[in-house]
Amino acid sequence: MPGYELYGTEERDAVIAWFNASHGVMMAHGFDRLRQGIFKVREFERAVADTMGCAYAQAVSSGTAALFVALRALGVGPGDEVITQAFTFVATVEAILATGATPVITEVDRSLTMDPTDFERRITPRTKVVIPVHMAGAAADLETILAIAARHRVTVVEDACQAVGGAYRGKPLGSFGTMGVLSFDFAKTITTGEGGMVVTNDRTLFERARAIHDHGHEYHPERPRGQDTRSLPGFNFRLTEIQGVLGLTQLAKLPLILSRQRANKVLLKTGIADCGFEFRHLHDPEGDLADTCIFFLEERQRAAAFAAALERRGFTTKNLPGALSWHYAGTWDHLFRGISSLDHPEKRWPKTDDLLHRAIALPVNVAMSEGDLADLIAAVRDSAKDARCEEAVSVLEERR
Repeated sequence: MPGYELYGTEERDAVIAWFNASHGVMMAHGFDRLRQGIFKVREFERAVADTMGCAYAQAVSSGTAALFVALRALGVGPGDEVITQAFTFVATVEAILATGATPVITEVDRSLTMDPTDFERRITPRTKVVIPVHMAGAAADLETILAIAARHRVTVVEDACQAVGGAYRGKPLGSFGTMGVLSFDFAKTITTGEGGMVVTNDRTLFERARAIHDHGHEYHPERPRGQDTRSLPGFNFRLTEIQGVLGLTQLAKLPLILSRQRANKVLLKTGIADCGFEFRHLHDPEGDLADTCIFFLEERQRAAAFAAALERRGFTTKNLPGALSWHYAGTWDHLFRGISSLDHPEKRWPKTDDLLHRAIALPVNVAMSEGDLADLIAAVRDSAKDARCEEAVSVLEERR
């Protein structure tokens, strides 16, 4: 699952070496003489851009900040509509609302990513941006979504916060749209504690993003920082230098993280293949980040019983159902007050509501041993039996 599992002496040693060499200057900009020419955030940005195959990368303080900065760089504001999906982290919708735009929410399909047909159905003359979210490490149907967006002249911003390291047809997730956003929080593929990145191939959008993330500063390397010009309002979404150090160290571990996760997921799915589960559809199985194993049960009641049985055995689920309220728009009444099109959100996405309440998401960890996997497989198999028994008892009681 997250890169924090592999935090160790490499991160510690890298931080100590940076501190000793740069006098501990934490800010990503300025203090040029004191820092001895060391700019770790800039190095991290360049390394991420190269990894993503993008021309530009702007580090920010979180994935949430990355979403907001990308939308503001594109000029999204009041009167605009931004389409995203009902199964996403709450930050996707919060960022849209923070720009003054109106969120428009689509159903998801059995991949638990944006339903392209519903996306096209919800496009209006006010639609400016679509944000497909690569949820739980798996790619959205990018071929179809990109074609629809191009046909209707809608800009694509990929939310790859939960899919750093994932791919679609051999190309990194986050690199297909006009802009892409990444997250490096504590539970992500690689982590800087908190942190995020905006990536793009458009220099103008990059320069706007860079200004917005730092109080509007327009960078002029030949001038002292205090003499930078400004033409946009901005905020403080800066990443610190120590986070840049950690990001570089973690990024070097990304191939190891991916290989271990993918191997562990194969073993897990093989061990429960005969349980009769319907596994989540993947648009690109080879590019799957593999930090989550998701399957559907036939009924909501059985899914709830399964999750409870699994917990009794000492295993928790991931965001389904363990953190559904963070990840399902149907639970966000507090965000949708005053938006008439989103009144009674629990009734707006019946297909998504059904899928999410029948889904079980198992975390796939990087550091799982063979014994850990064997224990999880046994717990899943036994919980499936318990769930079937509990459901049968419940049905009998209802008939009495």
